[in-house]
Amino acid sequence: MRVFLAGTSLAPDYGGPAFSVSRLAIALAQSGVEVGLWSPDQSAPKTPLLPANSSVRRLSGTATQALEAFGKADVLHDNGIWLSHNHRLARLAETRNIPRVVSLRGMLEPWAMNHKKSKKTVAWWLFQRWDLKRARCHHATAVPEAQNLRRLGLGVPVRIISNGVDVPVDLAKVAEIRKRELNRHQQRRALFLGRIYPVKGLPMLIEAWARVQPDNWVLKIAGPDEAGHRAQVENLVFAAGLSDKISFTGPVCGEAKQSNFLEADLFVLPTHSESFGMAIAEALAHGLPVLTTKGAPWPMLPERGCGWWVEATVDDLAEGLRQATSQTLETFQKMGAKGREFVAAEFGWEHVARQFTAMYEAIMAKRVA
Repeated sequence: MRVFLAGTSLAPDYGGPAFSVSRLAIALAQSGVEVGLWSPDQSAPKTPLLPANSSVRRLSGTATQALEAFGKADVLHDNGIWLSHNHRLARLAETRNIPRVVSLRGMLEPWAMNHKKSKKTVAWWLFQRWDLKRARCHHATAVPEAQNLRRLGLGVPVRIISNGVDVPVDLAKVAEIRKRELNRHQQRRALFLGRIYPVKGLPMLIEAWARVQPDNWVLKIAGPDEAGHRAQVENLVFAAGLSDKISFTGPVCGEAKQSNFLEADLFVLPTHSESFGMAIAEALAHGLPVLTTKGAPWPMLPERGCGWWVEATVDDLAEGLRQATSQTLETFQKMGAKGREFVAAEFGWEHVARQFTAMYEAIMAKRVA
């Protein structure tokens, strides 16, 4: 099986989709699929998210050039919509009779649709609706995203496959490191890790933190600035008099990213909208309890005893913070262990790759309906 896999960017600064698309490419290749990986910003040949010894083919040039270099593809799997390269790939798949899968990556969720709404309305009727209707299959990462997609009445099958997450192999060692970190801290530490962008809800978190002002707690905000939003959030921190409690560290990846997870006591994602929430799964894999909003499809956090799931409002975030920051170290350790076990059981990349491979095979056999 030969799969042409496309993502908008594979640079670490692009955030969750860069990691999930790169990691999917690796997992598919390890399962025996021949994978060609391409992005319009030409980051595929140089992304550090692929190991040097990976069999994934790193493609460059235009979409047409990359497809020609890869050769005959059995499936074209595009990640994302709205952009010119997505439309170009839709046209190429149509003219070359290549079955096309589209992973929506949250881009049709209500918050996303209302962001820059006028431009998206024009694009929807110019090309985007046509492109989606002619896909062989749509991929969603959670039930709410699939439901929102089906309401559009596009007449295309929808498959739900979650993102995968890399789980540290030695969970006992991770647990020991987390226990040591928790016990040595002078202060408790909350962590936000992700793009600093309006959809992530950081202004809500700053206001909620200012209301609660949890005793002996600090908040670290790690991740790349997007569209100048970091300056707006920093101004809110300063205006609230929280500069000694809330810090910014910029983008982190690799060992630095892992260290941020292991040094924290609590992960917070105050998002307005996520199709999956990759950072949540990563935090759980590293033994961190999670506080997030119902903008992320994680109702299992309280169900599994590994976090809090609240409405995306300042009031509810504040109440979530009050509850989370009042827990004992022993409670954090127990919740972290439950989160690790949950993620290891349900979100391993080998399992996810098998699901995608089965979807591709069904598409090729024209069994998707």
